[in-house]
Parts: sequence; C-alpha cells; structure tokens
Amino acid sequence: MARHALLLLLPLALVFGAAPATSVAAAEPTLNIEYERYTLDNGLEVILHRDPAAPLVATNVWYHVGSGDETPGKSGFAHLFEHMMFQGAKHIGKDVHFKILQEIGGTGVNGTTNSDRTNYFEVVPSHQIEAALWLESDRMGYLLDLLDEASLKNQQDVVRNERRQRYDNVPYGRERFVVAETLYPEGHPYRFMTIGRHEDLEAASVEDVKGFFRHWYVPSNATLTLAGDFEIAETKLLVNKWFGAFPRLAKPVHQQVATPELSATVRKQVDDGFARLTRIHYAWHSPAMFTDEEIELDVVSTVLGAYGWGRLHRALVLEERSAQSVSVYNAGAQHSSVFHVVVDLKPGQDPAKAEAVIARELDKIRSQPVTDAEMRRVLIGTESSFIWGLEDLMGRVEQLQSFNHYTGDPGYAQIYLQRLRALTPAKVQATAALVLGKPRAEIITKPAPGTTAGPAGGPAAVAAPPAGAPPAIAAPKAAKKG
Repeated sequence: MARHALLLLLPLALVFGAAPATSVAAAEPTLNIEYERYTLDNGLEVILHRDPAAPLVATNVWYHVGSGDETPGKSGFAHLFEHMMFQGAKHIGKDVHFKILQEIGGTGVNGTTNSDRTNYFEVVPSHQIEAALWLESDRMGYLLDLLDEASLKNQQDVVRNERRQRYDNVPYGRERFVVAETLYPEGHPYRFMTIGRHEDLEAASVEDVKGFFRHWYVPSNATLTLAGDFEIAETKLLVNKWFGAFPRLAKPVHQQVATPELSATVRKQVDDGFARLTRIHYAWHSPAMFTDEEIELDVVSTVLGAYGWGRLHRALVLEERSAQSVSVYNAGAQHSSVFHVVVDLKPGQDPAKAEAVIARELDKIRSQPVTDAEMRRVLIGTESSFIWGLEDLMGRVEQLQSFNHYTGDPGYAQIYLQRLRALTPAKVQATAALVLGKPRAEIITKPAPGTTAGPAGGPAAVAAPPAGAPPAIAAPKAAKKG
C-alpha cells in the first residue's frame, strides 16, 4: 500500500499569455491531492483521499460494468440494475435508502450508468461515514435477499417510462438511436445505448437480474472511493468492518470490442414529429478514451464548436445567422469514441448551404494547423476547467475514479496535463486529418410533415441532448447517465 500525490499544475505562462501556447513555465505552482489506494483480500479496491476543509465525506462506488458489457437481447440491463440497487437490501429494508440518507443529512444521493461503468454516491456529514459504508455494504452483499417480482416490475416500468420521457417522446430522441444504429453493427454493445430496448427491458426476469448481480456486482469488480474529513487509519478499519468479510469471488472478464469502421459514408433522413427545426448531425468513429489521439480531438471539437468563437459557431450562428445552435464534441468511451458535429438550423434555412459551410471548415481544420491563439485559448480553458472541477468534493472523487477506471492510475492527472501541454497545432491537424477524413454517419432530422416551428421559431418541447453529448461536469472526462 502506497500513498501518492496527485499533482495538478497550472502554468503561469498560460494564465498570463506570456509564452507561446506550446511552452511550459519553468516554475509552476502545484496543487497536491493526496490519496491512498489499496485492495482488500476479497478484491475490493479502495481509494482514500483526506480533506478536512469541511465536515463532509463523499462516498462513491464504481462497479466496473456498463451497457458496453451487455449481450444481444439483454440491452439496458446495466441501467435497470442501477435502479434495482435503490430498492433495498436485507438489513437496510425495502425502499428506505433515500429516507435513511435524508434523515442523517445526506445530499447528492444518486447513481448513474454509462457504457463503461455504474456508480453510486452520496455526501454525508463526516460523523455519519459509517452509515454510508453500511448502506453501500448491505446492497453490495445482500441485495438479492429482497429482490422479487414486484420490485423488478416496479423498476421495469420506471426505466421504460424514463426511455419514453427522455428518448421516445422528445425532439430528436429518435435521432439518437439512428446515430448509434448507423455507427455500430448488430451485436455491438453500443448499438442500443445505455437505456436499452423496450422489448429487452420488458422480458427481463428475476433470474436474469440475479444472474447479472452475481456476475458483475462482486467486490473484485468494484472500487470504493472516499474523500473528506476522516482519519485514514480509522477509515480503513471501518472499510474492513463493512466490506472485508465478503468472500473473494472471481473477477468477471470484460469483452474486448474492436472499434468498428464504416466502409463508406452513410446518410439517413429522420422525420421527427416532435422536432421543429432541421438538424444536421455528422458522426465519426474515433479512438477510445485516453488513447493518443483522443486529447487532440478535444482540441478540434473546441476550435470548431466553442460558443462565440468556435469556427462553426461563429460562421453559422453569428455571421450567417442560419443556425439556432452548433454543438461539436468528442464522446469518449472505453471500446471506442464518437466525434460529433451537430447543427440545428433556423426555420426556412437551406440545409445544403449549411452543409457547405461545415464542409469548408472541416476541410480547413484537416488541412491547416490551428492558430497559436486558438491553441492557447483551448489550453487555458481546458486546464482551468479541470482544476475548478476539483473544487467540489464529489467532482474530485469522480475524477479519481475515472482516471483509475480508464488508465489504472488515480494519479493520471499529471500525465493528462503533460499530454495537454505537449500538444502542438501540427499534432491537432494530423489527428483531425486522420479521424475526420474517414467515412461518417450523416443523419438529417427534419420536422415530420404537418409540424410547424414553435414560438419565435424555437422548438415547442425540450429537445433530447445530441447522441453521446457529454455531461455538464466533465474535465477532462466524467460520467453521464444513460
């Protein structure tokens, strides 16, 4: 067991613009976040970070299973199981998880699922740390004691209604499925997204769910991370008290899925009865999370899509005023990522003209280096966002978990920042040429015949986020709910 320091460096040259974007200042202030990682005999990985600044403790458990681990015919199981984990366990009782945490002053209580992992978290007053550990321990070890047909049926209905509310019956919700189905072939675990298919969710049996739990929800496939006002030695004793007696079970094997390739660009049109604006959506396969090219694509997405100064945003929203919005992002994931360009046009605008502007800017970023001014702006924004994201205790815990899950190193921040600062316009151009020069999915969503624009030409309902859009808190990467 070793104690580490997570070093986050903010270069003065970047802050004050005193040096070129690709240089590193000789002397840099540091922010040291100490953590300790160790493993219990049963395989449960534990990460502890002590911060006595406020009398709070953030408890965060990652089970290393997501929709990317599902098999055909059982889509949506990882997300369904996230819901089941709040139904109750042997010693907690049924449907009292939120009530208990509310009574002890718990906040930020929730769980999320994405393609790669499922997490559960809460923030409690520091003197209630043992209560939080008890709750997480009981559902890790004794969930199946209370799992029955009634509780499963209840959550099947909840999840299917969630799909209806967030995917099926909102503007551009259908488009999200078309993008995934175009990019991923039958059998690929990303094809049906984290929410899953109605028929698979409806067909799930109690035995299916129990089998999923027994296979994936074992200590050796989980990481417990605690951060806040506690003493390390005392907390280790508490962790061992509540988790140490669980037996060591085999760590599940995760399938290895290669990044698929499109042999040619595929173009599809979606007629959407909920949409009020025409949407142009291009999507390319891109390298997996934290691979060599992924960080360059984050720069490309910002240079193209940043609000106000991004090239596409400036051209289509501010200059031509033909677009209502522009969104460009690289959605990172474990098996492979997806680079998206999404443009929502104002009513009456010609999609062909907008696509000509998109083509022009894509060709430019593939063939010419980004400018030093653009590079500097991206690096300042990315690095400052990353550091500010660590201000929040749960944000810090999630970052430790994310780095640990994807790289095996909770202290990867040092390497991440070194990679960020080592970027050059030439590297960014090379990656843009490599990825954005490949065949892509082109999904054009149009209002279904008979629909009209909402008030002032805007949408009449809240639109679903573009497929794979990152969450609001993410620097450099964070979780999103499916």
